[in-house]
Amino acid sequence: MKVNIYYGGRGLLDDPTLYVLKKAEEVLDELQVRIERYNLYEQKNSITTLPQTFKDADAIILASTVEWYGIGGYMHQFLDACWLYGDKKKISSLRMQPIVMSTTYGEKEGFLTLINAWEMLGGEPCDGLCGYVDNLMEFEMNPDFNRLIEKRIENLYRTISQKIKRFPSSNHAVMQNVLRTNRIDLTPQESEQLSKYVSDDVYVQKQKEDIEELTAMFKGLLSESQADSNREYIGAFEKKFISSPGLQCKYIFMIEGKPQALVIAVQGEDLNCYYSEEKQGDVVIKIQPEMMENIQGGHMTFQRAFMTGAMSAKGEFKLLRMLDNLFPFSI
Repeated sequence: MKVNIYYGGRGLLDDPTLYVLKKAEEVLDELQVRIERYNLYEQKNSITTLPQTFKDADAIILASTVEWYGIGGYMHQFLDACWLYGDKKKISSLRMQPIVMSTTYGEKEGFLTLINAWEMLGGEPCDGLCGYVDNLMEFEMNPDFNRLIEKRIENLYRTISQKIKRFPSSNHAVMQNVLRTNRIDLTPQESEQLSKYVSDDVYVQKQKEDIEELTAMFKGLLSESQADSNREYIGAFEKKFISSPGLQCKYIFMIEGKPQALVIAVQGEDLNCYYSEEKQGDVVIKIQPEMMENIQGGHMTFQRAFMTGAMSAKGEFKLLRMLDNLFPFSI
């Protein structure tokens, strides 16, 4: 029989949880139970890999200390790792005994946190122990407390050896029927490999650099695409432009799907084409992208498009008629 102990405190000398674990190890050793202990504060860079240590364990002890609020960050990290990378099938057959000691208020809440978390993971908790310790010396010297610790650890041994069942918990029902989170469906082997990658700082840093590089590349492509979009139709107008000395006018093309209007400003022999928020011009034209492409492809003229209703316009119609002379796409 083997029991793994996961200690989520900070390892301080006056931590009462350490004393409880010492007594627990003594009892388990007398019962000839193999013990392996993991101090999370010593393995904070590899916490994500610790759920893989469940493989050969018959039961585990989750021990934490409430110093000011809750069970502490290391234990939360460990439980997160169990949810993300743990073998749920193994967890479902694994008994867990919670031990939470407190030097302030909140040991019962911390105790329930461990029980609820383990049940949400699909495992079965055993009777544990929690308590408030004001004076560590008095706590250690109290024989009643020592007997209580011994009895609870002996109960863990009996529960494992006799495979004692517990009543069903609603948390299991929540886990199976209500709790729906987006998780990648991985095999135990894939989860183990992923947890190793996550704990490898060099690998994680390389992945972040690769993501940043890809992000920069796609931003560049997006910028190029936006630049191309900002030049759409303009090249064809510039290529076909025939100057008209003395003519000064501005055409506003409202092209469907374009967030900005295409402005064609004619100033004698000069032509200025650009996209803008401008909505006022000598001629304001509303046109579909397909029709604009047909006109620039030489399959349609501005005049015919207007006469057939494929294009609408308002403003000076004399200038509208001049569009085909200024930009003879059909020639």
